[in-house]
Amino acid sequence: MIKISGKKLDTKDIMQKYSSDSIATKIINILNSSNNEYEYTSLSELEFEIKFRINIIKASMELYRSDFSFEVFDDAKCNAKYWELTPEGGFLLKDGVKASDAIRDIFQNGDEYATECATAMVIIYYKALLSIYPEELFNKVFPKIHLMNWHYINKELRHIGYVEKYPDYLPGDRRYFKNPDVNPETPEWQGENVIDLGNETYYGHGIGVGDADEIINSLNENRKEDSKTSAYFMDVAARPNFKLLSRIYDTFMSQTQTRRFRKLYSI
Repeated sequence: MIKISGKKLDTKDIMQKYSSDSIATKIINILNSSNNEYEYTSLSELEFEIKFRINIIKASMELYRSDFSFEVFDDAKCNAKYWELTPEGGFLLKDGVKASDAIRDIFQNGDEYATECATAMVIIYYKALLSIYPEELFNKVFPKIHLMNWHYINKELRHIGYVEKYPDYLPGDRRYFKNPDVNPETPEWQGENVIDLGNETYYGHGIGVGDADEIINSLNENRKEDSKTSAYFMDVAARPNFKLLSRIYDTFMSQTQTRRFRKLYSI
């Protein structure tokens, strides 16, 4: 059930904004049919989450179609014009570089980048948010970015580093496949972080796009010899703090409108 300021939402009007087969409609239907109560302070807060989830999926597919390659941290690489490659194998935003330009470059010049799956997930979230936030706001919120799995996530996105069980799972969620009997010679395949694409398929950096069985089969190819323990899909997910990110957006847009009004009327 969806509630706005404590009142149950009649989804008829909001559903008219989207096609019946859209990801947005699927998200609304899951939220609305759930026994769990999903509380929002405003309709715009709900719409922000929907838009963000859609852009997470779009960013996932953009990264999948780029030439961004999979490598362990020891073999990571990045475009030195925008990023410093750290001794750990992370990407540190260079001084004087706009975060917006650096994130876009990963998608535009993917062949100059390589890292493992967790860092790829973090990159997806930054790109999805960049598709919503005005560039001025994005660069204000993220003056520094350090990309390396979940270790150095900016505080506004720190929730994406923590998985937990939810009553419902939604398109745009980060999910996880675990490979408990991984071959010790390929520890990078101990599991796979993926984005739920909303059509029963998932994107994972290194494996690509596939359904749950295909991802499990891929991980099973990297088990200990003669192992009988299969990889499996964990009943957990990670999500950003949509409400926080929505408030940041709304505050900025409100302040921007006020500045424009004052300038227009010379107040």
